Amino acid sequence: MFSKETYSARRAALLEKMKGQTGIILFIGNTDSPAQYRDNCYKWRQDSNWLYFFGIDEPGYSAVLDLDSGEQTIYADDPDLDDIIWSGPVMSVASQAAEVGVNNTLPSSKLSWTVSQALIKGRRIHFLPVSRYYNALRLSSLTGLEPGELFARDKNGCPAASEALVKAVIALRLVKTGEEIALLDDAAILGQKMHSIARKGIRPGRIEQEIVGEMEAVALSYGWGVSFPTILTQHGEVFHCHSHNMPVVPGNLMVVDAGVESNAHYASDFTRTYPTSGKFDSRQKDIYRTVFECNELAFSLAKPGVTYADVHKAVAVKMLSDLRDLDLVRGDVDSMAECGIAGLFMPHGLGHNMGLDVHDMEDLGENLVGYDCDQTRSGQLGLGSLRMARRLVPGNVVTDEPGIYFIPDLVRQWKAEGLDKGFINYSKLETYFDFGGIRVEDDLLITDEGVRRLGGPRLPASPEEVEEAMASDLEC
Repeated sequence: MFSKETYSARRAALLEKMKGQTGIILFIGNTDSPAQYRDNCYKWRQDSNWLYFFGIDEPGYSAVLDLDSGEQTIYADDPDLDDIIWSGPVMSVASQAAEVGVNNTLPSSKLSWTVSQALIKGRRIHFLPVSRYYNALRLSSLTGLEPGELFARDKNGCPAASEALVKAVIALRLVKTGEEIALLDDAAILGQKMHSIARKGIRPGRIEQEIVGEMEAVALSYGWGVSFPTILTQHGEVFHCHSHNMPVVPGNLMVVDAGVESNAHYASDFTRTYPTSGKFDSRQKDIYRTVFECNELAFSLAKPGVTYADVHKAVAVKMLSDLRDLDLVRGDVDSMAECGIAGLFMPHGLGHNMGLDVHDMEDLGENLVGYDCDQTRSGQLGLGSLRMARRLVPGNVVTDEPGIYFIPDLVRQWKAEGLDKGFINYSKLETYFDFGGIRVEDDLLITDEGVRRLGGPRLPASPEEVEEAMASDLEC
């Protein structure tokens, strides 16, 4: 947890951004979520917005901020004897509330009365979209709205939620403070340690799951756990491949996309791609070098005032230029970029916001989080998947994760439907159907001066550095 002053200042900043609005702001924290039965729950994780504004990492808490009076109240129940027998002593609700600067507390049962009185008086109930179904049921019982109305329906968010509140929260959480940056650096250092363990574990004949177990042990030994389900696969063309049952086969490429969530709940997210034999063959090295140089280009361009959409576009031009040198595409590079040809090779965006969530705040609506009000999401494959397009400002934390993938079904579709506009050399491209994919990802902090990478010394990234590190691993 941060200091009482930090949480008080965050709520004060929120109330300042909500000036002109009336009614109450309602926050609902998470509860335990049963996995099979009530007493066997998934690992506890508090709601990120609750953590940001209140910091109390316990289930069953809610809060109301009164926009008219300024009064702040936390609603929760003190543990009873049965709770103490099974879980041990816990601080009282009043004590925990005082530690985050809230003086008023009431039992959970009083929350429905507070909200109902506000509704009777015609006051606005400001709330954020929910991400868990239990919270949707709880919010539904309080407001009378249908549970299905309380989630972000698409990239534009949740129409029933308070747009003013959503935008205020996004504005605050997008810009990380010095305290948060220190925790993000810590999470990045743990993520780098986890990736180093993964690289050292890549040996022909080993089962992927063994490597995943070794690397995730770092996340569990030093942090809360992984920040998202680990991707470790020799099928890098499958973006979210969570199957880890293959033996390591010499000559393949191993994509490792993984991050740590620290005990303070801040995330990291790195990707490296390794040759399972320890050395890239010539074809692999050509593609890898392009991806690495695209990562370097994005890093060099990211700075305050630049839109991340423009960085993505510059990376696409660089990628297409290199692919033209390999005779995989033919024609004018700028024309290819304008037509969206890069999307065939990189169907995802260059990066996303990161913080308390590995994809920070996307439960509030991806377009609201990732796009300025004067920006419109592209309809092109690749650019249209860009999660963070905004003008960068100091304090933004974004990922830099270009990739090149050879997805046979996607290539076949483009060929059948003539989507390539004559730019693709299919006779050469089809020889890459067994290639897989390559991605190289770092976590970036936008600073007053420009940009820096989060964490400690950078993980090996160039093809030469990767090969040298893998050779050194064999000597250990």
